[in-house]
Amino acid sequence: MQIVTTDSIEGKRIVAYKGIVSGDAIVGANFVKDFFAKVTDVLGGRAGGYEKALRGAKNHAMDDMIEQAQEAGANAIIGVDLDYESIGGSMLMVSANGTAVVLEDA
Repeated sequence: MQIVTTDSIEGKRIVAYKGIVSGDAIVGANFVKDFFAKVTDVLGGRAGGYEKALRGAKNHAMDDMIEQAQEAGANAIIGVDLDYESIGGSMLMVSANGTAVVLEDA
């Protein structure tokens, strides 16, 4: 499955559009991560707990989007967009959206 943020794939012809596909993931940011993130903010550096949670949520959202595309008979997803949201200060949401397409066999 080819996945791109552009509206086409160079050298490939789109022969069918299968529709919009998406995936969402919501994860809770627990008390310990919040505490260490605040310490990191004060002392500087990266908030590893949040980064790991966001990475996992992104992977889950992408996997759901890919599964929808495969079920629709697509072999690629174009125009992929990832959105990140904070919900209520303690939840993180990642949404992945794109257009499922069939590319001509090379």
